[in-house]
Amino acid sequence: MKKLTKLAAGLGLAAALALPGVAIAQEEDGATIGVSIPAATHGWTGGVNFHAQEAIDSLSETYPNLEFVLSTAGDPGKQVSDLEDMMATRDIDALVILPFESDPLTGPVKRVADAGKFVTVVDRGLAQEGIENLYVAGDNTAFGRVAGEYFVEKMPDGGNIVVMRGIPTTIDNERVEAFQAAIEGSGIEVVGMEHGNWNRDEAFEVMQDFLSRHSEIDAVWASDDDMALGAIEAINQAGREGEMWVLGGAGMKQMVERVRDGDTMVPANVTYPPAMIATAIRLTADRFVSNAPMEGRFIIDSVLITPENAEQYYYPDSPF
Repeated sequence: MKKLTKLAAGLGLAAALALPGVAIAQEEDGATIGVSIPAATHGWTGGVNFHAQEAIDSLSETYPNLEFVLSTAGDPGKQVSDLEDMMATRDIDALVILPFESDPLTGPVKRVADAGKFVTVVDRGLAQEGIENLYVAGDNTAFGRVAGEYFVEKMPDGGNIVVMRGIPTTIDNERVEAFQAAIEGSGIEVVGMEHGNWNRDEAFEVMQDFLSRHSEIDAVWASDDDMALGAIEAINQAGREGEMWVLGGAGMKQMVERVRDGDTMVPANVTYPPAMIATAIRLTADRFVSNAPMEGRFIIDSVLITPENAEQYYYPDSPF
């Protein structure tokens, strides 16, 4: 499929297309767009829910002929049922889906596509390529690379670090491989690497283990803000908060606030925005209200958040 764009600046195009007066090609009969996302089981998905609802509210006001059906699911089975209901009772024209898990949702989403519906997949790709019309996601390779480059910049003389990985997935592999490539030859030594599974409590336990085994740790790549908070709690409880700093990721407002305020333990962050769901919904809506081509891949770059730019990535009303 042809790539749409790879830059976050592309968000401006989507926003512009969603302004009154731009959508002169809106269909008289309108369209119904189903939006299926995971329930807010942790911080990042809480942000997904917030930004999805915000986008739907805005688009519904701008385009009265567009109807949205939003569902949230706490497990793959519920999400499959939601899709079946959208097709059977709401006769949706398009689907925007962030799959709870890739494998169990691949068949159901393919059935939606086979019925002639426009399909947008967000973040977690399907197990089979070529099903969706549009794919919107963050750049996981850039996520790891940007983090690694920051470590190299902040630790010019090298040092000892520990790394917390996420759930064993291709996403996690891409991030870690890019991070390792970025720090190669820098003198930075990874003295410990364990899976924290993007979970605060598990990260707390992993960090406790790291602290018990390593007397010298200069920094932590937590690779996720929920895990970073777990790591920080373990560090504080051990009384070692003056020895190391922590880099998380995804742009949790609590962490962005700490970056903005100059917290030495949280000097930076890396974006992997839950707001990508809003981008996906807006681009899908544009399929029905403009003449712009909407098929392809929309990859949102990862950006380093520092005290200098933190304010523009701070969403005080978001749960994440």
